Amino acid sequence: MQTQSLDIPLHDIKPLVAVSDNSFILFVGLIVAALLFLAGVSYLLYLFVTRRQQENRRKDAYKILKKMQFDNAKQAAYAITKYGYLFADDTPRNREVYDNLLTRLAPYKYKKEVDAIDAETLSYFKIYLGMIDV
Repeated sequence: MQTQSLDIPLHDIKPLVAVSDNSFILFVGLIVAALLFLAGVSYLLYLFVTRRQQENRRKDAYKILKKMQFDNAKQAAYAITKYGYLFADDTPRNREVYDNLLTRLAPYKYKKEVDAIDAETLSYFKIYLGMIDV
């Protein structure tokens, strides 16, 4: 048997052609797009959770204001100021009533010994409490 020569020209097979390879660029682009998508989903989840907590904070503050005890006038005045502030910016009318309530509560805050909260201030507080929407 004779061995064939390796120098035989082949007419059916074309020579090798250089093909550009973009697979690494596509892979990096896919990873960047996935990270951007995850960042967007994380941001939307963060917004959802914080808004939900804000609503819960408002509900908790409303419950505290609703159950307010006026035995200790100084403590009640500070609590009304603290928790009532969450609802003051809901409407301009709420802001006006809240500011009026603050001026009426000021004498009960900054003294060592205070009298009981008067009926007029309590009625302003009840009006403010009725205006709150939770």
